[in-house]
Amino acid sequence: MAPAPENLTQTPIAVQDSVLEDLRARLRATNWPDDTGNEDGRYGVRRTQLQDLVQYWADGYDWRTAERAMNAYEHYRVDVSGVRVHFMRKPGVGPAPTPLILSHGWPWTFWHWSKVIDRLADPAAFGGDPADAFDVIVPSLPGFGYSTPTRPDMNFWKIADVWHELMTQTLGHRRYAAAGCDVGALIAGQLGHKYADELYGIHIGSALRLDFFTGDRAWDFSGGRPIPPEWPDGQRRRLIEIERRFAVHLAAHMLAPSTLAYGLADSPAGMLAWILERWMNWSDNGGDIFSVFTRDELLTHATIYWTGNSIGSSIRTYANNNRYPWVPSHDRMPVVQAPTGITFVDYENPPGVTTSEERIASFLAGDRAAWYNHVNINAHAGGGHFIPWEIPELWTSDLIKTFRPLTGRSPA
Repeated sequence: MAPAPENLTQTPIAVQDSVLEDLRARLRATNWPDDTGNEDGRYGVRRTQLQDLVQYWADGYDWRTAERAMNAYEHYRVDVSGVRVHFMRKPGVGPAPTPLILSHGWPWTFWHWSKVIDRLADPAAFGGDPADAFDVIVPSLPGFGYSTPTRPDMNFWKIADVWHELMTQTLGHRRYAAAGCDVGALIAGQLGHKYADELYGIHIGSALRLDFFTGDRAWDFSGGRPIPPEWPDGQRRRLIEIERRFAVHLAAHMLAPSTLAYGLADSPAGMLAWILERWMNWSDNGGDIFSVFTRDELLTHATIYWTGNSIGSSIRTYANNNRYPWVPSHDRMPVVQAPTGITFVDYENPPGVTTSEERIASFLAGDRAAWYNHVNINAHAGGGHFIPWEIPELWTSDLIKTFRPLTGRSPA
């Protein structure tokens, strides 16, 4: 097992009782709006569903149980060139564990990686090969969770610089691997672009172009493009479904994050409603969010946002991704030169794509494929946006498949 990082002191998560008492008082004092006519959820999260969760959060949910589960791992808080970073670590159990940093997205927390940490760090405990072990580093993104407060200009490519310093200078790794989903995939992609020579490779869950947030109307998911009139009804419905899934938060986060933050940072019920809608719409849950997240799991993630006072700074990163546009570090192709593994899920298939095989073919035929030095592409029928949480076994298998030949081992 890898030793603890030198010169660093573990800092277990320990939220003060007064913070939890204030949270419960605010929840009990929630001023509920009228929600008549929203039985089908067309206007957003239904009051009946939210009110049940809020009441349980106030009087049934036990944060200390979640806190103990988190503290089964190592936790550290470090300063990286003036940026406060909290990270969780699971030492690798194997002959030569590969350092691996995992980057989450929004509205994720570091705890969304909890279902894959043990599998990656100790594969032999799950029937795998100990030679595939990773020394797993799971930070809260600056401005998220307990990496707060942070610089007001923080965005995905600046986070990549922080991560590289964390891995190479703070933790002293000469070379490392990186993986991520959602905006975490952009962070990993930037690492694979700017620091390819110091990485074994990356594994990501979306394979967006690194200039995704660039442009005058980046907040418009459609890019202002009309739906082609010749599209069949099925493709048209699918496009509208996808745009409804992402349009609201993209526009609000990029155009007025501070305005939104005043309400979300003051009302835990309001904050929960805002992030619950994403968890409901982005996970592959068949209409039942509790088939993916238990009530306690949902509220653990929500409590991390609340107790870290991170909702405002987390949503501001969207605006900063656009306000401080990505600038290439080189003009070589592919743009991301580090060897790249990719995991897709059918739940996020674009219009006209219905199977896993078609998803891979669609990616290879599109303009994003040329951006990546892709060496391993997988797609799965199950799972939604929170891939390592929803299909942890498959995600872990895909990642190991990506890195096994890159870290000096031959493919099995």
